[in-house]
Amino acid sequence: MRSTRSVVVASAVVDFVLLLVFVLIGRASHGEDVRGFLVTLWPFAVGLLLGWLIARAWRTPRRIVWTGVIVWASTAAVGVLLRLVSQQGVQLSFVIVTVVVLGAFLLGWRALSSLVIRLLRGT
Repeated sequence: MRSTRSVVVASAVVDFVLLLVFVLIGRASHGEDVRGFLVTLWPFAVGLLLGWLIARAWRTPRRIVWTGVIVWASTAAVGVLLRLVSQQGVQLSFVIVTVVVLGAFLLGWRALSSLVIRLLRGT
């Protein structure tokens, strides 16, 4: 069953807003100002977009498997790789935090959405 346009748009917005929150939290936790926000954001935004394209997320944007998993993996992997290539600095601790937080965000909202829908349907 294909999703409605409003579900697709809302899902894309939620993914992107959570990505913005991830970057803001990361920059704030290191006491960095907002000026480098876009420098930090762009690699992960590219990864998010590629994840949506690879998973064809517009078909089932709220599905955890495979849509959410692909979007999460792509956002984290491509984001880290592009940071590495653009010499933004990548340490193992950063990669671990990135994978965990993006997983919690990008899979978490999908899980909550699924739970709420099931509860509303009474199943």
